[in-house]
Amino acid sequence: MGILERKLRQKEEVKNDIICAAWNMVKTEGWQSLSIRKIADAIEYSVPVIYDHFENKEAILLEFAKKGFKMLTTQMLEAKDMHVGNPAAQIKAMADAYWNFAINDIEHYQLMFGIGMACCEIGKAMPEQESFRDLMMEPIEDLIAKNKRTDINSCLKYHTFWSVMHGLISIKIVGTSSIINDDELNKMVLDDAISGFIKNMS
Repeated sequence: MGILERKLRQKEEVKNDIICAAWNMVKTEGWQSLSIRKIADAIEYSVPVIYDHFENKEAILLEFAKKGFKMLTTQMLEAKDMHVGNPAAQIKAMADAYWNFAINDIEHYQLMFGIGMACCEIGKAMPEQESFRDLMMEPIEDLIAKNKRTDINSCLKYHTFWSVMHGLISIKIVGTSSIINDDELNKMVLDDAISGFIKNMS
């Protein structure tokens, strides 16, 4: 291995150390605890070393947000592909996949959409977020076409879908509801909302 290859590998190893340390910090203390100084202390490097790999803390957050959107899109695509030719079933399966991702990976979801964070511009104009949008738009447009509904705007329906899903999940994550720990009831509310959403396009 040449000198250049060795340096590149070492640089990648340090970057991975930074990411791992940051993620461990988030899992144990939450997103608000994250700081360049704490990461440097955790991996026993100086602060300038962290800045050699990431411009600032926001760049680290962006890395996690991109990963979150990729994970969410992959899971929703898998759910969608299980119901080829049935857009209503695809929407229901994708809603379930969305819900499961958000509930089982709260840390990524919080960052992706800025839940409980003082300021979060992470998700704006991110290609990974656009892929998620495009994936969800397809079965909505297919269902509208299948039912010959020329009076329905697919873009409006996408935003309705996302608002319903995000609203229910945000209530659960933030903990502003008395039914916050009732997983069975939460899922019933989700199923009822998505059922009504699909029926509205029939």
